[in-house]
Amino acid sequence: MKIALLGYGKMGQVIERIAIERGHEIVLKKSRTASFEGLEKADVAIDFSIPDAAVGNISACFNHGIPVISGTTGWLEQYPQMTKLCDERKGAFIYASNFSLGVNIFFELNDYLARMMSQFTQYTTSIEEIHHTQKLDAPSGTAITLADQIIHNSDYSSWALDEAKNVDELVIKAERIPNVSGTHIISYQSEIDTIQIKHEAHSREGFALGAVVAAEWIFGKKGVFSMKDVLNLK
Repeated sequence: MKIALLGYGKMGQVIERIAIERGHEIVLKKSRTASFEGLEKADVAIDFSIPDAAVGNISACFNHGIPVISGTTGWLEQYPQMTKLCDERKGAFIYASNFSLGVNIFFELNDYLARMMSQFTQYTTSIEEIHHTQKLDAPSGTAITLADQIIHNSDYSSWALDEAKNVDELVIKAERIPNVSGTHIISYQSEIDTIQIKHEAHSREGFALGAVVAAEWIFGKKGVFSMKDVLNLK
């Protein structure tokens, strides 16, 4: 396949290496200031840019009839507009807060555990996420996905960053330290014990490989999909 990389930071460079190793060609490496010249040559685009650029990148792809894989977080208030545009242009789209195979298995475990724990009201739930200092958004998109799953299966009505103002807010603690690829911890704590599940990424490799696999999967398809479709986790 011919791939356009929209966002050419550290993640984009890892995606480039893995894509080439898997026999693909990179036809566009777009930084924040670069143009879309060459986008029309692409079979699929992979967007790991920044929140302010994501909507413009995704829209440009749909308008050129190019499927989009997006792992950019921090822009999701405009997600409904993007899925609508995808449908209007008969495009193809996958957004994921995290493309790692391990994280997507972790999502399934989190959802299952949240359903199980919903009957045990003596436990207080919290989320902790740790990322590198270059990560612009907090909490992470992965942490928000985890929180939404817990909220859906519990009496929590929303999440709050670092400190809850109301008893029905799920606390997400976000920490930024150097050289951390990403750690997420779900804790259920009572007076007598604590139950935790944890995912710790050791490098960007898993995220990048998952994005390339998603690009390979979506080629030739139409519609809005998720990593559950790609990994057959439904």
